[in-house]
Amino acid sequence: MLEIALKVLSEIENKGFSAYIVGGFVRDYLLGIVSKDVDIATNATPKDIMNIFDDGVLPSVEYGAVTLYVKNSRFEVTTFRKEIRYINNRKPIEIEYINDLLEDLKRRDFRMNTLCIDKNGKIIDLLNGKEDINNKIINTVGDSNFKFSQDSLRMLRAIRFASNLNFKLSDDIKNAILLNKKSLRQLSYTRKKQELDKIFTSSNSQYGVDLLLELEMDKELEIYNLKDIKLKSDIIGIWASLDISDKYPFNSNEKQIIKDVKEVVKSSISNVTLYKYGLYVNQVAADILGIDRTLVSKMYDNLPINSRKSIKITSQTIMDILNKKAGSYFKDIYNDLEEKILNGKLQNDENKLQEYVLEKYS
Repeated sequence: MLEIALKVLSEIENKGFSAYIVGGFVRDYLLGIVSKDVDIATNATPKDIMNIFDDGVLPSVEYGAVTLYVKNSRFEVTTFRKEIRYINNRKPIEIEYINDLLEDLKRRDFRMNTLCIDKNGKIIDLLNGKEDINNKIINTVGDSNFKFSQDSLRMLRAIRFASNLNFKLSDDIKNAILLNKKSLRQLSYTRKKQELDKIFTSSNSQYGVDLLLELEMDKELEIYNLKDIKLKSDIIGIWASLDISDKYPFNSNEKQIIKDVKEVVKSSISNVTLYKYGLYVNQVAADILGIDRTLVSKMYDNLPINSRKSIKITSQTIMDILNKKAGSYFKDIYNDLEEKILNGKLQNDENKLQEYVLEKYS
């Protein structure tokens, strides 16, 4: 990836511009972490980049970024700029193109994300980003209070980076979060969820959760039982263990799974819940309840029935036994048979089922 990125830099510079790999890729490179996202900063304008590369995509004229695809690798190329004005503590709505790498780096969030690599592979460190990486600490570029008042998402990004990298937050950042955390309420629930997903699923997730609790961000994020979170699950299970605002975005399938998991947790895992909700939902519930998934799998494998079709009595047989035509009574009978079989009160045997139906419903 680095080799391809350096060639992109050379192509830009061969046209008389300057260009650098910036941000997270350089940070991860120094940490020995493989990264596929490469950001490039240049004094070339988006129009210049589109002229240099035939396959460039311009996703946003206002933002001044061009997306390149080179040898199946994706690059985000942005023009050096100052961000003049923000709206809603999040989005820059006025920018100014400049011809100064240092000024461009000063607009960024954290010092560790200001490192650059030039076309020769040399690392450029103008704002002491390497020092922060060596000390495993996160500092903002300039005053933290100002940075977070500009863009409230940066507070969650700070927690996410601390969790993913096992870095400490500087005192300046912690104090600024305490002062600015209320602005998280104005942040879109989609962006909040995206960052929280990354925190909850990181290899150091408990540390991230502990920071959210320490800085009392849970209240502003409208997560009401964060201290009870069950992190030993997949992301749907984690969200299912939380009491949250209903404004957090989930698709219809996710909403149904979360609802079902909550039902199983409330009623506990049984043959009935395994039959009704399936193995996956019950395994997620098992994570929340602290039950070994393998035990749940064994219970599922040993279910006496796994669908209504498994019940060894047909609708025709029921009609013959009761001397009735087809009707809505089938539903009540099959519900009864399911419950009795699953709870071990009735054997799934053709003769025994016929005897039971004849005795109870004739």
